[in-house]
Amino acid sequence: MDTPLSTIAVVGLGTMGTGIAEVLARAGREVVGIDISEAAARRAVDALAASTARSVARERLTEEQRREVLARFRTFTELRAAADADLVIEVVPESYEVKQEVFRALDGIVRPDAIVATGTNALSVTRLAAESARPERVLGMHFFNPAPAMKLVEVVSSVLTSPAAVAAVTDLAHALGKEPVAVGDRPGFVADGLLFGYLNQAAAMYESKYASREDIDAAMRLGCGLPMGPLALLDLIGVDTARTVLDAMYAESRDRLHAPAPILRQLSEAGLTGRKSGRGFYTYESPGSSVVVRDAATPLEGGPVAAPARKVRSVGVAGSGTMASGIAEVFAKAGYAVVLAARSPEKAEAAKGRIAGSLTRSVAKGRLSAQDAEAVLARISPAGSLDAFAEVDLAVEAVAEDLAVKRELFATLDKVCKPGAVLATTTSSLPVVACARATSRPQDVIGMHFFNPAPAMKLVEVVRTVLTSDEVHATVREVTARIRKHPVDCGDRAGFIVNALLFPYLNNAIKMVEEHYASLDDIDAAMKLGGGYPMGPFELLDVVGLDVSLAIERVLHREFRDPGLAPAPLLEHLVAAGCLGRKTGRGFREYARR
Repeated sequence: MDTPLSTIAVVGLGTMGTGIAEVLARAGREVVGIDISEAAARRAVDALAASTARSVARERLTEEQRREVLARFRTFTELRAAADADLVIEVVPESYEVKQEVFRALDGIVRPDAIVATGTNALSVTRLAAESARPERVLGMHFFNPAPAMKLVEVVSSVLTSPAAVAAVTDLAHALGKEPVAVGDRPGFVADGLLFGYLNQAAAMYESKYASREDIDAAMRLGCGLPMGPLALLDLIGVDTARTVLDAMYAESRDRLHAPAPILRQLSEAGLTGRKSGRGFYTYESPGSSVVVRDAATPLEGGPVAAPARKVRSVGVAGSGTMASGIAEVFAKAGYAVVLAARSPEKAEAAKGRIAGSLTRSVAKGRLSAQDAEAVLARISPAGSLDAFAEVDLAVEAVAEDLAVKRELFATLDKVCKPGAVLATTTSSLPVVACARATSRPQDVIGMHFFNPAPAMKLVEVVRTVLTSDEVHATVREVTARIRKHPVDCGDRAGFIVNALLFPYLNNAIKMVEEHYASLDDIDAAMKLGGGYPMGPFELLDVVGLDVSLAIERVLHREFRDPGLAPAPLLEHLVAAGCLGRKTGRGFREYARR
């Protein structure tokens, strides 16, 4: 099957088909666009004309090059136009019946050596290939939307696919300037297989009224650096499309994480499919618009009417590690007097020294003046005992993630801190109420989950227990705004928002490697290129620390009792072997020792 794939037919000229046709035509391929709708074909031609005109205006194409691109794209309404194609890419609706009808028709039209690729992201490539007259030439070629911009192409092989066909399509993807990753045939493949489980959990989290849609989306954007929050992304993809993908994934995996959240069915059946219909999780200006407008679920400006906040002038930070130093720096930059308490004066001085180093780097980068840095450092008073917290208005602990240690610390804060002081824990996985119950004033205890590095990360998860007072909640939200962080409200359950959505996704990525479905590198590339993630899952795991990740996975599994949340054995084995990530020089990958 030695073919240059110079003439390529694209069957289905919706948004994805039109985008693929543009990529091919710009790369010098002769493109035969086929759609039963003449209107769809006209829209595809108009879209390419508009896109190339913008490129000329931006001096990325000459007018002559634009004419050549447009001349390479011809449209038809009959499948027989694909007769001379070297490759056919179908991107018709996600339905076995529709796709099988196209495949059966193509059997009698295309050349025996032509390759037929399906653009499905949810259906079985093997099932489609098995019903073809020449299954060895059938594979998956999964582009991502918008196809001209997104670099990832998943090349999907079935057990029937010829290696020559895979090689030809892989070479084509490289020639198009894309990054192909080789994957096997299972619903969702790599990128969507990981992405849609995460989106489903976010939908279920919203449905349970654990957090607002705005807070869920803000938490994942600001806490993980994602380009979009999960609920906004579901609206962009299409709620009905997401439900179809999840149904296919659940049919194969029987993993409850893939069982579509009931709200996806409810929205789909009501016709509230997202941006394309004008309403989904959010409401939009009009069908197809990206502009969100207010609706009944939109929070009031400035948030709900809250209880009066307590005055906070001074802050105590307990701990001497990276997180404690970062939090102390954040409060001092916002103008608060900060007491930084550690187990000894030497540790407290070392933590202040770490802050001094951070401020020096900020001055060198022009983010802070030397005078301001000096003023920030002067606001921080190191102390070797929690007794120094006697007059603080807010005490924030950032000590080891060990419940016994934290409970002991809160019992001490209860004795040391003045009446009315707010007591906050930065725990990421332990129950806040357990810390509160170690005191005689549980109504004054709340969670303030900062993200590392605290000076750079904008998110703070504000975690209320059933005992936290409205006044304390209002105080912490006000303080969070003053330190220029974005507060999101959530209840006191394992993982809060970010970790409850992030770590099952990371765990599923590990399971893909365990099952030899895809390589570390291909999975990381798929999520960065196909999902817009700043880091691939294995890069992130090694940065976070495999021991930390395992501890969070165990807490989530213990709290939610879901078999799908059980930590992947490979993660447990690596931790047992002392391979904890970058900090030990080896995790999922090996790192040079510093």
